[in-house]
Amino acid sequence: MSLEFFVTSLIVVLLPGTGVIYTLAVGLGRGFRASLAAAFGCTLGIVPAALASIIGLAALLHTSAVAFQLIKYLGVLYLFYMAWGILKDGGAMDVAAEKSAKSDFGIAVTGTLINVLNPKLSLFFLAFLPQFLPANAANAGIELAKLALAFMAMTFVVFVGYGACAALARDYVIRRPAVMAWIKRCFATAFGALGAKLALSD
Repeated sequence: MSLEFFVTSLIVVLLPGTGVIYTLAVGLGRGFRASLAAAFGCTLGIVPAALASIIGLAALLHTSAVAFQLIKYLGVLYLFYMAWGILKDGGAMDVAAEKSAKSDFGIAVTGTLINVLNPKLSLFFLAFLPQFLPANAANAGIELAKLALAFMAMTFVVFVGYGACAALARDYVIRRPAVMAWIKRCFATAFGALGAKLALSD
């Protein structure tokens, strides 16, 4: 694996997306342990896209408009659901509902679904991974799997870092309900905007 792969992957992982926003929201609302579950779920959600790109199913999504549109709009609906879930009582960022909070397993499942229902993730892997495939690779499938696993490991580490930062800021926002309410609206708006962007994309 080249230095170019690690640098490019790090830049991609650091860019704020649905997984980053979800991990930050959970870290602020539930604390570091819950953010670990979110980070793990978001990382696990990469597996189907990575497998699709490795075995060539991503090409099917690219050529089949119906398949792509179906997955896309499921993703749109889920992002809007996430926006609503953040704002409602007992949502991901509702600190007051900590005793009845969603379990770590539930948080991880939500994180997984966020990435599974992102059709562009498979297209990203289809375009991204082959660029770093060694020209003399004896087994392209194994090499692509190694690159995908390295990308997932970087994703998990970076998301854990995001979650830790959010958890550190948690004590501050808990003591300031107005600040927490403003942050919840910002995160809900972000999920809504991402859903709208996905809905309008080709």
